Amino acid sequence: MTSIPEVESVWDYPRPRRLERTDAHVVVMFADRVLVDTRRALRVLETSHPPAYYLPLADFAPGVLTGSPHTSLGEFKGSASYVTLESGNRRSEDAGWYYPQPAAGYELLADHVALYPERVDACFVDDEQVQPQPGDFYGGWITSRVAGPFKGGPGTSGW
Repeated sequence: MTSIPEVESVWDYPRPRRLERTDAHVVVMFADRVLVDTRRALRVLETSHPPAYYLPLADFAPGVLTGSPHTSLGEFKGSASYVTLESGNRRSEDAGWYYPQPAAGYELLADHVALYPERVDACFVDDEQVQPQPGDFYGGWITSRVAGPFKGGPGTSGW
């Protein structure tokens, strides 16, 4: 007998955000190679957003991350710095972000990078390919285990 995975509604996620460990198998592909293959990811859950996955720096393939001058300020997590992915002759500018000094309550994010799924070739959670969160600002990962509607698409900026 096969069990159906539980579906989480993003409307049941908290605000402010919750940070949690996950042992889900996360794989990220870019430029015909595996950039990350881990079971040590963190998830950030926030009302109306699909989870953002933060991946351990130590689990990235060597040499694929370079710094970016882009920064932003997160409402709860602190000041974010961005990374560019480089592999072979391919480059993805500002493909992800991290918190060099996470705010109180988010210390586990140190040494982890979140990636925008639309700026890599493919992201997988437990062998299911992720769909990007709508819009070009948020970095949530949509799978069949999360239900929306999701913030980020047209008409959702006031949520």
